[in-house]
Amino acid sequence: MFDNRVEFDAALISRYDGNGPRYTSYPTAMEFSPAVGAEQCRTWLRQSNQGHRPLSLYVHVPFCAHVCYFCACNKVVTADRGRAEAYLESLQREIHLRAALLDPERRVEQLHWGGGTPTFLSDAQLRQLMGMLGESFNLAPDDSGEFSVEIDPRELRENTLAVLRESGFNRISLGVQDFNPEVQRAVHRVQSDTQTLGALRQARELGFRSINVDLMYGLPLQTVESFSATLDTVIEARPERLSVFGYAHLPERFRPQRRIHSEDLPDARSRLEILALTVDRLTAAGYQYIGMDHFALVDDELAKAQRNGTLQRNFQGYSTHADADLIGMGVSAISATAAGFCQNQVSLDAYYHDLDAGRLPVARGVSLRQDDRLRAFVIQQLICHNRLDGARLEAEQGIRFEAYFATELEQLRVMQADGLVELEQQQVLVTPRGRLLIRNICALFDAYRRRSARACAAMI
Repeated sequence: MFDNRVEFDAALISRYDGNGPRYTSYPTAMEFSPAVGAEQCRTWLRQSNQGHRPLSLYVHVPFCAHVCYFCACNKVVTADRGRAEAYLESLQREIHLRAALLDPERRVEQLHWGGGTPTFLSDAQLRQLMGMLGESFNLAPDDSGEFSVEIDPRELRENTLAVLRESGFNRISLGVQDFNPEVQRAVHRVQSDTQTLGALRQARELGFRSINVDLMYGLPLQTVESFSATLDTVIEARPERLSVFGYAHLPERFRPQRRIHSEDLPDARSRLEILALTVDRLTAAGYQYIGMDHFALVDDELAKAQRNGTLQRNFQGYSTHADADLIGMGVSAISATAAGFCQNQVSLDAYYHDLDAGRLPVARGVSLRQDDRLRAFVIQQLICHNRLDGARLEAEQGIRFEAYFATELEQLRVMQADGLVELEQQQVLVTPRGRLLIRNICALFDAYRRRSARACAAMI
């Protein structure tokens, strides 16, 4: 029986605190290597046709008209809207190159445009890009496909949402982060309640099936009281889904974050209080905690999928359509097949150069071994369903569960003592107390992190 409870334990969360992978894939992007290039990717795409799996498309649009100081995405900040034209020309080349390697009958069940800011494109360019995809791929009909796009409410023109709906999108994700004006100014993302809530209302009127809102805690000048007011606004608007991410301040890696004053950031205790408040308020308001900072209304298909055991996760996050080969297009986009993962060039110049030469713009990737696939399955079971059935693994994978994962089970016993998991009859059950630390639990099964830790220890 599915247990939807979440138990907040500040002391445990503080003790296990640390940055770790979000496990939208295993192996994670940290393991990608330049040894995997365009030819390997071409081979894997052709081989993927043998599995007859559906497709999931991701298109990355890197341009932003404004810089948000908290952002760690691959983006190009520019006021020159003309730069989008050259990008679309290269995207069209890549779309043709990839489509030529794939069986045209394979149906696209999932499509997502991310950024950057996809709505940086003009309405005509939005239609143009969807037209390119429709000409090259077999897109599922509106009633069965999951087609989503990230929206910056500040970048919406009068008819933009209508254009997106007419083009086939049925889901949107609104970037908000915080409704408080002082916090917005501190992170250089000022957008009025009217802009955000107006976009949400218009999307509902146009028939978008699902609306997600992105929030972020741990931003400068945030307090428990101010974020509570933001939650009031969101709960009243009642989007189907919410993503509430914790801000990671890494100014040495992400230059825009250097404009955030560290003394303005909430301290560790305040961050935990904001997180506890968020979990309590949203679950009380009828949202199910899916995991990894995601919430969905209890009657949303994502919440239903978690309850009935069909929820999945891929590079696009939690999904009901993740059992597909992912085809990523655009700068820095990642593709995923059963054989391996490939990532595109991360700079525009390198991306353009490869496509001008007529080759896939692949920069790096990783080939999947049987152990990788096994551990990916384990992590997906834990991160989606909060449980792992060792007997099922033995039957399906031909392993002896307790022998194969002897090291991991020993480490899990420490977590069991802390009340994060229960171990019984080859079952690993994540407790309500462990749900907010699922990343730490999954990391125990990450063989690459363990090898890296051993290598670091050997150097000391």
